[in-house]
Amino acid sequence: MKIKLIMLLICAFAINLAKAQTNVIRGKVSADTGIGIPGISIKVKGTSIGTATDANGNFSLQHAVPATLVISGIGYLTREVVFNNQANFNVVIKNDMQDLNEVVVTALGIKREKRILTYSSQEVKGDQLTQAKEPNLVNAIAGKVSGVQITSSSGTPGSSSRIVVRGANSFYGNNEALMIIDGIPVDNSERGNLNSGPGTNRIADLDPNIIDNINVLKGGAATALYGSDGAKGVIIITTKAGQKNRKPTLNISSGFSFENPLLPELQNKYSLGTNGKYFDGVTQKTSTSWGALMDTLKINGQAAKVYNQSDLFFKTGKTYSNTMSVDGGSNIASYFVSYSNLKQEGTVPSTSFNRNTLFAKYNMQVIKDLNMTFSLNYANTKNDRLPEGYALESPVWTIFSAPVSYDLKPSLNEDGTQRLFRFSRNNPYWVTENIKNKSVVNRFIPTFTADYKPLEWLTITERFGADVYVEQDKYKESRLSVSNPNGRLVDNNVNFRQYNNDFMVNANKTIGDFTMDLLLGNNIISTYLQTIYANGLGITVPGLDNMRAASNVTYKEESFINRKIGFYAQANIDYKKFLVFSLTGRYDGNSVLAKKSSFYPYGSAATSFIFSNFFSQGLSEVMNFGKLRLSYSTVGNASIGAYSLLNPYESQTIRNIAFPYSGQSGFLISDVLNDPNLKNERINEIELGLETGFFRNRINLELTYFNKKTVDGIIPTVAIAPSTGYNSTSVNSAEMRNQGIEVLLNVKPVKTENFSWDFTLNYSRIRNKVLAIYGDLKQIGNGFTNIILNQPYGVIYGTRYDRNAEGKLLIDDSGLPVVAEKQGIIGDINPDWMGGLVNNFRYKQFGLSFSFDVKKGGDIQNNVDGYGYFYGTPKVTENRGPRVVDGVNINTGNPNQVEVNGQSYYQRINGILESVIQDGTYVKLRNVSLGYTVKPSWIAKSPFKAMSFNITGRNLWIYAPHFTGGDPEVSSFGSSNGSQGIYSFSTPTSRSFDFSLKLTL
Repeated sequence: MKIKLIMLLICAFAINLAKAQTNVIRGKVSADTGIGIPGISIKVKGTSIGTATDANGNFSLQHAVPATLVISGIGYLTREVVFNNQANFNVVIKNDMQDLNEVVVTALGIKREKRILTYSSQEVKGDQLTQAKEPNLVNAIAGKVSGVQITSSSGTPGSSSRIVVRGANSFYGNNEALMIIDGIPVDNSERGNLNSGPGTNRIADLDPNIIDNINVLKGGAATALYGSDGAKGVIIITTKAGQKNRKPTLNISSGFSFENPLLPELQNKYSLGTNGKYFDGVTQKTSTSWGALMDTLKINGQAAKVYNQSDLFFKTGKTYSNTMSVDGGSNIASYFVSYSNLKQEGTVPSTSFNRNTLFAKYNMQVIKDLNMTFSLNYANTKNDRLPEGYALESPVWTIFSAPVSYDLKPSLNEDGTQRLFRFSRNNPYWVTENIKNKSVVNRFIPTFTADYKPLEWLTITERFGADVYVEQDKYKESRLSVSNPNGRLVDNNVNFRQYNNDFMVNANKTIGDFTMDLLLGNNIISTYLQTIYANGLGITVPGLDNMRAASNVTYKEESFINRKIGFYAQANIDYKKFLVFSLTGRYDGNSVLAKKSSFYPYGSAATSFIFSNFFSQGLSEVMNFGKLRLSYSTVGNASIGAYSLLNPYESQTIRNIAFPYSGQSGFLISDVLNDPNLKNERINEIELGLETGFFRNRINLELTYFNKKTVDGIIPTVAIAPSTGYNSTSVNSAEMRNQGIEVLLNVKPVKTENFSWDFTLNYSRIRNKVLAIYGDLKQIGNGFTNIILNQPYGVIYGTRYDRNAEGKLLIDDSGLPVVAEKQGIIGDINPDWMGGLVNNFRYKQFGLSFSFDVKKGGDIQNNVDGYGYFYGTPKVTENRGPRVVDGVNINTGNPNQVEVNGQSYYQRINGILESVIQDGTYVKLRNVSLGYTVKPSWIAKSPFKAMSFNITGRNLWIYAPHFTGGDPEVSSFGSSNGSQGIYSFSTPTSRSFDFSLKLTL
């Protein structure tokens, strides 16, 4: 009994002692800004005791002290702290949501937190661009950004690529995105080709190795600060910079790649000739390959040799790239200097692209509150190309349509004339030696930025930049050319100068629960362009490629200067980091407009609501971030050229007499009646978006819907009655709508010390519709496509099969399809949807990445097949046996039963454009890269700090089930609006393999 009593007293004493040592632990969890964070888990280490912070970040719990507290929360770094009765116990934890807390470069080079942006933007890191091993950075973006369509023009080194954000905005104006480098707009015009085919877009002068990141601004709310130039979307390019307090670091990278052309499907079974009869191309010439079967053909008693013209003509392309950079800095300054050399040899002989670039950036803290940055980008590019497309001088045309029974070498006869199996086209091997199109560009892009902070919350910025280049183009066509027997010379010189200046005042202040950011600024931009063109026919001294050696020279000079001034303002109000409201306004004046309408306003209003701030702790464990955003913008599109309001006098050709003639100039007023009251186009857009993060941002999903409408669209030439004295006039009457959805998904399924896997998936679906043209006008032309009322922008219109009411082909009495009397819509170049998938794996020192991109739909006019049907060269024409074309007789209505041969059939449909409209759907394995980084311990005793090797393949696999050409992504005649959706004898794009080494000293 006494023992029980003693035990009871001991237990009671222990309980009272425990109660005496139990305290209430109170404190607050806050971010770096001092604002309390709700929903943070507080647990006593080693126990199940815990709680969570309230809406203001405060917490309390009971436990004996001292106690070790484990503080954790979705998106924050876990922290352990010891509580020992401290007064005002405040624990600061750091954000672990790098993706959402990331600072991105927005309009005018302003850096903002991505999580509070009120519009859609997407960033591409510089290493993703260099990993793609694309000489042109536009191609390096392909498949990586939702809502952005990239289209290559040709496989010739240096050829242009088109980049369009959220569809076309203008009927005839420039629809490509504005390029910005370190806050300065730069020219991206397509230039350099003096014959048929694409040129080079000038962003090709930029070395991708100096790019730190690219941010794509898509909608008007994001781009309104750029004024009318930003209406088409903006590509913000930020170059690399040095780091302060860092010793000089030398980086050297070197790479080599080889390229093999992606060729169309061509037949190799039948010889030169017609109706099954062999022509030798010497005594009997023809352009067609409807001759004898090669397997049974004997020439001079010997089995005929098959010449695979593509394999014989195209060579393995080679690309050499070398880059060296140095960066570092002191406690007040930093620097980055880079030199790069790229040398590309094309798959077509005598084509090449060489680029030498020098880039330097220097940043210095002049005084305590004044920072200055100066950079200079110099590029020297040299491009050698040949005519492409269906020009008579195009070697690719002749190769793709050449017979397999004829040896194209040598290119000359004994008397020095060309060896030709036909009469109207040059021998392609003669072309590579005797036709040259050279371009040399020297370009300077200097920028200067000064940031002064007279107060902690106030920044004054002055930024000046220029884009200056001189381009010299020369075209030479030797004597004895089929198209110009006496030869031809062309000199074309371009002088481009653009100066840009921004003065900005940025105030950022936190007052209570509100954080306000106000920007006021002024922009002045001046653009000058001069083109001097001389065309010389008849070379009097063979081998002397000087314009003075031409017997007949015509000369023209064009120049203009365009100035624009803008005043802009932006206000961002952030309430407790969950509600953001943004207003943007700009007032522009443009020298190309009439004085009474030269100034015009536009702007945007946008808001975002971060609703995840109000989630319970349990829900936050699953969905840690959620944001809704809504914006409306109205922006101008300055698609008016200089002097477009005037009716100038122009040089004329009257009958066969071209002026100047016999020393006498001749001018007539332009046949286009320009409207002196033309105003800029306007684009009104609404954008709605949702951004989410799940499982500590292991999954991020962004959904965006946009609807934009172009009004007051400019049509430069609408036909009017000739009785007015003019043939056409310019009007502000076009209307067009683009609406679509964009999806961006980032996932990190695995992330461990030795292994990680992340992937990015993007999807976009855009629908375009032409709402109005002019009055009751229902259709106008646009290059290879047409603009038709109530149809998408860019439909293909032309000859088609005649059909009955049931859709069956109508067949004539000879058994061949009938061409419809009226032309009609036969295709649409716009894809149904586009998508891309980028995967990145890392295992210890190894890295593997690969990317796919997909385009569903989007029709292509396959001219290689179209003209080939006449020549008998496409693969499909190997089936030459008799056939009965499925259809009904046009006269009787009965099923067709007349048998025809293959030559008759294909030469008939050669005249029906509908027969060569092909679905451009493709899935492309665009890029695969395997890399290895040497362990630091292996090179610890060497002079190297880092060493890595990389193998990259491009265009390794293309699935295009309905397209018979080499690459369905190509538009053969360049990046202009009217050159899209056509595949026509351009230099093939290539499949390539690249090997590179990177060293750091």
